Amino acid sequence: MQYHLNGFKPGNYEVPDEVREPYPNPPIVDLPGEVDVLIIGTGPAGLTLARQLSEFPDIKTCIVDMAPGPLLFGRADGISCRTIEIMEAFNSSEMVVKETYQLKQNTFWEPDEANPENIKRTHKVADARAGLSEFTHGIVNQARLHELLLDGMERSVTHLRPHYSRELAEMKIDDSLTQNLDAYPITATFTRTDEAGAGKTEVVKARYVVGCDGARSKVRKSMDIPLQGDSANKAWGVMDILLNTDFPDIRIKSFIQSKHHGAVMTIPREGGYLCRFYVELDLLGKDKRAADVKLNEQDIIAKAQKIFHPYTLDVKEVAWWSIYEVGQRIAERFDNRPVDSPDDVIPRGFVAGDACHTHSPKGGWGLNTSLPDTFNLGWKLAAVIQGKSHPKLLSTYGPERRKVAQQLIDADRELSRLVATRPTAGDDSAQAKVDTAKIEAFMKRQSGFVSGTSIEYFPSYLCTGQEHQHLAKGLHIGQRFHSAEATRVADGRVQHLGHLIKADGRWRIFLFGDTQNPADPSSAAYQLIDFLAKDPSSPVLKYTPKGADIDSVIDTYAVFQQQDLSIQDLQDYLWPAKGKYGLRDYEKVFQTAEGNDIYDLRGIDRSAGCMVVVRPDQHIANILPLDAHQALAQFFDVFMIEQH
Repeated sequence: MQYHLNGFKPGNYEVPDEVREPYPNPPIVDLPGEVDVLIIGTGPAGLTLARQLSEFPDIKTCIVDMAPGPLLFGRADGISCRTIEIMEAFNSSEMVVKETYQLKQNTFWEPDEANPENIKRTHKVADARAGLSEFTHGIVNQARLHELLLDGMERSVTHLRPHYSRELAEMKIDDSLTQNLDAYPITATFTRTDEAGAGKTEVVKARYVVGCDGARSKVRKSMDIPLQGDSANKAWGVMDILLNTDFPDIRIKSFIQSKHHGAVMTIPREGGYLCRFYVELDLLGKDKRAADVKLNEQDIIAKAQKIFHPYTLDVKEVAWWSIYEVGQRIAERFDNRPVDSPDDVIPRGFVAGDACHTHSPKGGWGLNTSLPDTFNLGWKLAAVIQGKSHPKLLSTYGPERRKVAQQLIDADRELSRLVATRPTAGDDSAQAKVDTAKIEAFMKRQSGFVSGTSIEYFPSYLCTGQEHQHLAKGLHIGQRFHSAEATRVADGRVQHLGHLIKADGRWRIFLFGDTQNPADPSSAAYQLIDFLAKDPSSPVLKYTPKGADIDSVIDTYAVFQQQDLSIQDLQDYLWPAKGKYGLRDYEKVFQTAEGNDIYDLRGIDRSAGCMVVVRPDQHIANILPLDAHQALAQFFDVFMIEQH
């Protein structure tokens, strides 16, 4: 798809440039007085959480932002493989894949030894993230990703919409009420920022609050959570531009180092014409912020033109620009509980995204870390509010996501030093030389983290069973379920198994059969299904509410090696009767795909088989032998609440 030929226009890329209009500001609607979950901020973290919670009609959610309407110009641009996997959980990956610019190559440029005032390409390489997912790392306007999340919210069963033009004036948490799940301990006071509502205040009482309100988060400050880290004394300019140039790699991600004028990183944008530039500027004085730099977009362009010599940059339009300082900070904790609180102390306030980790934008990690923050938190909030899980589940959010944030901070600090030609805070060298070979090595080494595919949570009661990892060597406990294809038995359709894990709060059990026919009552697969369907200790029976569909809490899929299966020969549990008419579900049984065998691709033990337990956020929670019935029951017993 191509767009922005005659100038940048925000909005829905499905609409032609000539008639595309910016997203309008919605009408003002009064805030509700009481809600289950109050989300403050409509960035990627806030909208991802709202999108998840919008699927639950019994959860009252409110999302608020001080902006007058939806985002128009993207701040973040990179969309990692893992982020697209999450968008698939929201049934929105198709448009992301269709509209993004897919990153396939990287080039590296350094001063020409024969003429150091000029730059010269040293090498071109394939992007290191290729093959880590069925999706490709891409670039798209952040506002477009927001629109897909907003559309999903509005079309959900709750028709959830954000409340704009509200600034958080004050937020208090009544500590005497936080351990009472039925209480509303949060009181948030907002002031209207629109002209018609100037001076008006509104008060919302909430059971839980999630601050997704950016680096200067008022929610974080109200919970007295300090940021740890520092800001380097380095400023960078960033701009999205439409330009004419004779630079040959303008449509390839490029790292460019000049002899005397600093460095530039270029990233092609979606639509075929737009491009993003990150331009190294001068050092900041002590105690100075990027906001203090008296430069504009013309200064950033002029600096880039010097760096690109002998190539020319004729900038026709600047769609968006900003100046920022390099810095890495992380919140001391990600919820309102004191440090080192035991798990049974229930958190009621949380921070996510830039509210708890800040860094430079060059690695494209901001959106791609913020969005998974609340993808982790959302299902846990829903499970606790709905009475399906013990409230201690909420205490796992902070440790799991803070580990990831710390990895992000460490990686960003290293990358910031690698791409800078002048020293940043903590760098003792008077003149730092960019070594593009080191940048390339860094990107290869960090490819799994950058793509989001190697993010791994600590061993815990939510990520256990490491002693059985050998049964599925390519499905790593704690990491996301690495999708592969299988063929559906009922109709022969080839299906990505990972795409079955939707953002609906359900757990998944993937049963990978052994070499014995699963229709044989003596087989391990048959006996496991019998346990799940009939045994009183089965987690499916214990934790599914009476009268609900059998897969409404724990959804089971089976993959078998045998190629001559008929679904009618298998137990009813694998093709259950559901809904008010008792219609059969024929989409739960698979066999290995010819020429693309998941057993080979993911190292699954053919002789023994196994079961893989997957959390609602697509991360693998447990791997067990097929006959480990009681171990499976005990896993869920730790945090689930029996339903009556």
